[in-house]
Amino acid sequence: MPDREDEEREYDLRWAEGAAHKEPSARARMLAARWKENPPPGPVPFRADPDHVGSGRRSSWVSTAVVLGCVAAVIVLLGYINFRAPY
Repeated sequence: MPDREDEEREYDLRWAEGAAHKEPSARARMLAARWKENPPPGPVPFRADPDHVGSGRRSSWVSTAVVLGCVAAVIVLLGYINFRAPY
């Protein structure tokens, strides 16, 4: 009979959204209490200012040259090791 009771209960979004009262989350209650005493903070940008972003970065071609140089050095080193290894 437990299967029969489950079929009779129908929980869907319309039923849940039709609830008379929705309690705010704990974080929402905490922020509301904090903002009663102090005003809420202003908006903060998601990304940093563009002035600070480019100051320490290399250009893309320099990074590519460094990576390709390292790969070439590893290939030459491995070839040198294989060349000198006795068979």
